[in-house]
Amino acid sequence: MSVPRLATGPAKNKLRSQTVNRTFYWMVVPALLLFVVLHTVPALTGIFYSFTNYAGYGEWDFVGLQNYVNLFRDDRILSSYGFTFLFAVTATIVVNIGALFIALLLNAKIKFQTAFRGIFFIPNVLSVLIVGYVFNYLLSNNLPLVGRALGIEWLSTSILTNPDLAWLGIVGVTAWQSIAFSVIIYLAGLQTVPAELYEAASIDGASHWRQFTSITFPMISAFFTINMVLALKGFLQAFDQIVALTGGGPGTSTESVAMVIYRGGFQGGEYGYQMANSVVYLIVIVVLSLLQMRTLQRKEADFS
Repeated sequence: MSVPRLATGPAKNKLRSQTVNRTFYWMVVPALLLFVVLHTVPALTGIFYSFTNYAGYGEWDFVGLQNYVNLFRDDRILSSYGFTFLFAVTATIVVNIGALFIALLLNAKIKFQTAFRGIFFIPNVLSVLIVGYVFNYLLSNNLPLVGRALGIEWLSTSILTNPDLAWLGIVGVTAWQSIAFSVIIYLAGLQTVPAELYEAASIDGASHWRQFTSITFPMISAFFTINMVLALKGFLQAFDQIVALTGGGPGTSTESVAMVIYRGGFQGGEYGYQMANSVVYLIVIVVLSLLQMRTLQRKEADFS
């Protein structure tokens, strides 16, 4: 009776490679199908409707580039872009400065270090809407009491009802909740800095500030880039916190681009028009993210 021979040498490696490849495809194909069905198809459908006057129901006609032209003549759209950029840039700066400062403190040799790290991460696991409604109550009721007690006129009423100050309340609440995630990334970066560098710098008499500017920040510059890009991209898509805090008001002073798209597209019968707005905003976010990464990566320290 003949006995089947087992593959050996190159033939065995080839068989193993084919088996691994089939397994890889069986794992990737379902995920790829889900991505196409749930992401690519809706995105292409939205782009298609951006060239129509579709209201979200009923009949529609092709209008070409008319929706895109009208976007640049719409004061409400332009105002929402202005507010969103102001909010996103300010929040990105505040979050990264605050997160880096807290990460440096939490990375120092202090008691209850692990407990403090857990406490500082709590805001990140809370619902954005719940945090927003809680701070809405505090800023509308408690803060004015403090303002009256201290005799500060601009704090005597809710800043969320002031068209000039409402955005600051949104930035503050957003920063309070978002700093936690950035702290985690900065802490991961700080763990990669060799302690020997600080010991050598101390022997040479370098101050703490000099150690930060010459060792710490250059060594974690890649983590700084990641945090800046993620923060700006996330804040440009702000929606939940604004709904909970101001609802876009007073008037439309804190209406973000995402909120305008939602209200006009799903509640205002402007589905095709707001799809054009969505496409433009998608391009803006992608371009800004690429420019931000390219600029910051050039400033990263090269240790190769």
